[in-house]
Amino acid sequence: MDLTRRELGKLALSAIPAVPLLAADLANSTAVAQTAGKPNSVFGGVQIGVIAPYSFMNEVTDVDSLIRHLVRLGINAVELQSPLIEGFAGAPGLAPVTGRGGRGAAAATAPAAAAPPTTAAADTTTTPARALTPEQQTADTLRRWRVTQSMTKYRDLKKKFDDAGVAIQIVKFDLGPTFVDEEIDYCFQVAKAVGAHAITCEPPVREAKRLGLFADKHQLMLGFHGHSDVTSVDAFGRPGAWEQAFFYSKFNGANVDIGHFTAGNNRSPLAFIREYHDRITSIQLKDRRMNQGPNVPWGEGDTEIREILQLMKREKYSFQATIELEYPVPAGSTRVAEIAKCLTFCKDVLA
Repeated sequence: MDLTRRELGKLALSAIPAVPLLAADLANSTAVAQTAGKPNSVFGGVQIGVIAPYSFMNEVTDVDSLIRHLVRLGINAVELQSPLIEGFAGAPGLAPVTGRGGRGAAAATAPAAAAPPTTAAADTTTTPARALTPEQQTADTLRRWRVTQSMTKYRDLKKKFDDAGVAIQIVKFDLGPTFVDEEIDYCFQVAKAVGAHAITCEPPVREAKRLGLFADKHQLMLGFHGHSDVTSVDAFGRPGAWEQAFFYSKFNGANVDIGHFTAGNNRSPLAFIREYHDRITSIQLKDRRMNQGPNVPWGEGDTEIREILQLMKREKYSFQATIELEYPVPAGSTRVAEIAKCLTFCKDVLA
């Protein structure tokens, strides 16, 4: 791909309408069309979702509170993160849900790099025990729990979301060097059990070949998440990183964070999305300024949110456009209210 191709001209972004702050009024304030009491966030043929619980932070404490918010907002699709999924299944050692992926969401999902991978079948009688930090002990306990699980609880989780009219389209695990093979297999099994069509993850580029083998085995897409680092050889986000991953497996894909792409590359991801739309598992919607600029309320930055959503509508792309709330919440507002504003922005753009 020619990464310096001409970009489309930017259009003026419309103002975001105000949204009442009371959660009970959110569904009406966003004017989201609902059928038979079920949420519906497909606008102009484009599926809008949200990454959770990260976008809600401490306004979501468990599966039931998340589902209540989604239904009130009218959102019928979600990228669901592993701490909430595994917490529902009774995983040990999970901390309160307060952050993205493993970082802050559950200490056990982000084991320190030095944690020695083990499996439930490890022969501890012939291998000297290693001293583990508390974080590594938590990670090892979770690892051993994972590789012994049946999928019954995860099918129950799918039913809870299905009954509410919400699809778990994507699951997020922090797949990477600390995951043993049995653990990676488990993650793919979980994704299938909850009905997801893809796993998103944030490993170094050097892991793409290994993880691609599991994607091939399970025939399930992996969406590698890109940040704004465009200088490290191991960073998704640098030019050519996603194309390198694509080479290893037809099931290796891209989870394109359009805000990070804009901030790191100082240009729009629109051309990349157009060229590789068949390898994109989802895009994450946020607004950032160029030159590693900050996250800002939608319409105040340099990210072509409007143009990208309209491209998806025009070309009938089926991947999810996922709201990721990262700009500072204004005084007097809430994260739920700000997500409602973002949802209304998408609805208006796609009308």
